[in-house]
Amino acid sequence: MSSPSSSSSSSKLLLKNPLLSLLQKCKKISEIFQIHAQLITKDLISNPFTVSRLIIATTSNASSTMDYAELVFSQIEQPQPHTFIWNSMIRGFVENSKPRKAFEFFNKMQKESVNRDNYTYPFVLKACGLMLGLNEGKEIHGEVMKKGFELDLFVMNGLISMYCRCGEMVCAKRLFDEFNDKDLVSWNTLIGGYIVVNDMDNAQILFDEMPERDLVSWTMMIDGYGKRFGNVVRARELFNNMSKRDLVTWNSMIAAYTHTGDMDVARELFKEMAEKNVISWSIMIDGYARHGEPREALILFREMLLRGIRADKVSVVGAIQACGQLGALDQGRWIHVYMEKNNIISDVVVQTALLDMYMKCGSLNEACGFFNNMSEKNFVSWNVMISGLGINGCGDEALQLFAQMVEQDILIDELTLLSVLNACNHAGLVNEGLLLFTNMKNTYDVEPKLQHYSCLVDLLSRAGRMKEAKKVIEAMPVKADSVLWGSLIAACRTNVNLSIAEVSLERLVKLKSEDCGVYVLMSNIYAEKEMWGDVSKIRGLMNDRGLKKETGGSVIEVDGHVHEFFNCYGTKCFIEELESVIWSLSKVMVSAK
Repeated sequence: MSSPSSSSSSSKLLLKNPLLSLLQKCKKISEIFQIHAQLITKDLISNPFTVSRLIIATTSNASSTMDYAELVFSQIEQPQPHTFIWNSMIRGFVENSKPRKAFEFFNKMQKESVNRDNYTYPFVLKACGLMLGLNEGKEIHGEVMKKGFELDLFVMNGLISMYCRCGEMVCAKRLFDEFNDKDLVSWNTLIGGYIVVNDMDNAQILFDEMPERDLVSWTMMIDGYGKRFGNVVRARELFNNMSKRDLVTWNSMIAAYTHTGDMDVARELFKEMAEKNVISWSIMIDGYARHGEPREALILFREMLLRGIRADKVSVVGAIQACGQLGALDQGRWIHVYMEKNNIISDVVVQTALLDMYMKCGSLNEACGFFNNMSEKNFVSWNVMISGLGINGCGDEALQLFAQMVEQDILIDELTLLSVLNACNHAGLVNEGLLLFTNMKNTYDVEPKLQHYSCLVDLLSRAGRMKEAKKVIEAMPVKADSVLWGSLIAACRTNVNLSIAEVSLERLVKLKSEDCGVYVLMSNIYAEKEMWGDVSKIRGLMNDRGLKKETGGSVIEVDGHVHEFFNCYGTKCFIEELESVIWSLSKVMVSAK
């Protein structure tokens, strides 16, 4: 057996080996594979020091695969792997979102009586927090006390973080108060814990008591007030009081405004930024897409690419959603190709966004092909597919897909059932829709909400079963809103039912509905009955409430460019030019007959 000094000398010599030097510089997992092969060829893999470096390189690599690291670990010969290697494995599992596996590895460490140190516990405590394993975390807390690590700063911060992640703020605060050697991380961890459980009062108290603050402290508070509570005024006060701001802080403040839908102020802040990164652009693109300004989202996405900034997952999802809202199929296809060419992560979220875009753009063949070839599907993907089939009038196909969900035991939630009901609605499948609604509670354990009742009422109304639709509204346990009564008025015009329309109007007036469209519909119903006095009453009611008929608009995509048209008489639009084009087209149509 070699002495410690000879072993140390051997390690130093190995460290100078060019293969191990290259191992530290590897950026791709494929490069690690190649070096591993060379280590085997040169008979260096049996050395524990070499194996430890290989495992560290594998677990630290951005594209690491823990299965590979675990395989290398299992091939380590005696003597037993050092604590440092075990810690590297546990950390690797945590960083690769496999907390349960990290905890299992820790248990294996215990069983094999491997020494646990002050680096082991923070890693495994983080795993407990990620898997919300409060009981497991408490067990480790007990072991920490027995081992005498209760005064170690890193271990105590790990314990505070674990309790915060599990929502046990009383335990976290007790540990925090009892520990005398707190650092900035301790303060920030506890403040972050209070923010996560929506306790901004205690977060603010701690923030005010902090002996020192860093950018993380300020940014967390801005995020808490802005994104969690929608209190952009308080968030902006904190932002303005900062003596120094970094890119993360700017992004947090902009995100607070996009979260509340104030895109104008968000854009002003965005323009003021001296430096922007892809996150800054992504926040704005996503904000425009979520708040009904898809054209702005696409303009900003193109500008970002022109500036040489490579899109990330968030920005492409925002741009894809914008394409779906506009029906801009060509641009959506181009973004899809751009993602593939630039190797942008195409996980289930991105793929579901693409699926939704193809459906909303009416490209059923592409959507179906894409869905069938998705590498991973979750229940949201199935919901989007069913909803898209329904919107495009493929009710039978939507029901078949729903049957597959049931057969494959995929999670069925309230949105799934709403999508199926909508599909029945669009396809006129009244009996199927009624049966599904009846079975919601008993079969799928989903309590019908207002949206489900609205869909049922619309389904019956479209089928001309107006009395049944009215009975559903009157008997349902939730209060009908103006949208529901408005949809009933729309059906009354189609089915010529004045009495139910008048009842609906009465309820809308009581609800003080500001939807101009339903009053116009009611006015049209009276006009068709030549009840001109009632038409005047409706017009008078609209004038009293200051309601004006909304301006209509259309969107068209030509050669990959999206054009919007609005009813803009009275504004400085090219009315004469448009009328000239319409007149020319009319002449062509007449001559073609």
